[in-house]
Amino acid sequence: MVLSEKQKNELNQAIADYLATNGYTISFKEFCKEANLSSNESAERKDQLEKKWTSVIRLQKKVMDLETKLQEALQEATTGGPTREKRQPGEWVPRPPEKFELKGHRDTVTRVVFHPTFDICASASEDATIKIWDYESGEHERTLKGHTAPVQDIAFDHTGKWLVSCSADMSVRLWDFQTYQCIKTMHGHDHNVSSVTFTPSGDHIISCSRDKTIKIWEVSTTFCIKTLVGHREWVRMIRVYQDGTLIASCSVDHTVRIWSLPSGECKSELRGHDNVIECIAWAPDSAGPHISETVSNGGTETQKRSGPYLVSGARDKTIRMWDAINGLCLFTLTGHDNWVRGLLFHPGGKYLLSCSDDKTLRVWDIKNKRNTKTIDAHTHFCTSLDMHRNKPFVITGSVDTSVKVWECR
Repeated sequence: MVLSEKQKNELNQAIADYLATNGYTISFKEFCKEANLSSNESAERKDQLEKKWTSVIRLQKKVMDLETKLQEALQEATTGGPTREKRQPGEWVPRPPEKFELKGHRDTVTRVVFHPTFDICASASEDATIKIWDYESGEHERTLKGHTAPVQDIAFDHTGKWLVSCSADMSVRLWDFQTYQCIKTMHGHDHNVSSVTFTPSGDHIISCSRDKTIKIWEVSTTFCIKTLVGHREWVRMIRVYQDGTLIASCSVDHTVRIWSLPSGECKSELRGHDNVIECIAWAPDSAGPHISETVSNGGTETQKRSGPYLVSGARDKTIRMWDAINGLCLFTLTGHDNWVRGLLFHPGGKYLLSCSDDKTLRVWDIKNKRNTKTIDAHTHFCTSLDMHRNKPFVITGSVDTSVKVWECR
């Protein structure tokens, strides 16, 4: 049998290791002498073999750990993160793909809202209609017709009995959601009515318009009882604080104004955006601790803050968090590649949801000021979003005329 020099050395080493390991001391010494091996070299060889074996075991463990992590990453990519069973409802966020794509509008969907109690949602469109959908089944329920121009905004009262809508036809309409009939049409604005909402008590409706005014209407009589003037340009959106004492409005004049609802007085003007402010949202109580922790971690403000907090989104592609009363911008979120068109706080308070003309729906971790989830939601500009208060669903509307229902997990 012909062996190479290397093979001979390895064979001799192996024989020497065998003799030494099994206690054949005399044979081991004689063999080392005849094979020109030193006993020290054999011992070193033995140590090296042990090191190699332990190294192999360590590497195998590392490989197993990496394989486990790879499986978790694959699961994250396919299911969008930990399963619902492993997450608290306050951490559920929308995951692709959409559960339903609701089609029926013939033009841009301008606003989408969930009904507070029924398993339905409503969408307003530039086709001058409001459509009602069953978001659990994806079925179209009915269409409300009455406006003669694009419907710009819709809102339910807290009971879900009333729906209010506003339009470019300069009117505000009140709908009985039990009979689906328009029971009153309110006229008073001199231009496109861009946003409308109920007060928390449901006793008043507030609307804003391109005529630069904000009007407060009494639901029982549908009379305009107050007109607020202060913005220098088109008022894009109005939202009422949860205790009903404050109104926030945003405008083409690049400002957000905070108004006292009882007196109609402008309490503060928030400046910081470089372009038209499209949307605003009040922070719920659940978001307060996360916002105050973010501010204290930033180290720029040592003063203790308790809110109320307001968030605004603009055509400058940024989202700003404000201390509403003091008029201070607490921090800015950047990431969208186009106009920010819709903002919404997660009911759990940990996240902020936004939609944009960059066609995406994004989830922001408020505490870390970080975009944690980006969903390519639509094929065209994403105009509006809403999240159910009690159920794991988010809806979005778009210029592509569709409404999409996203399940949260």
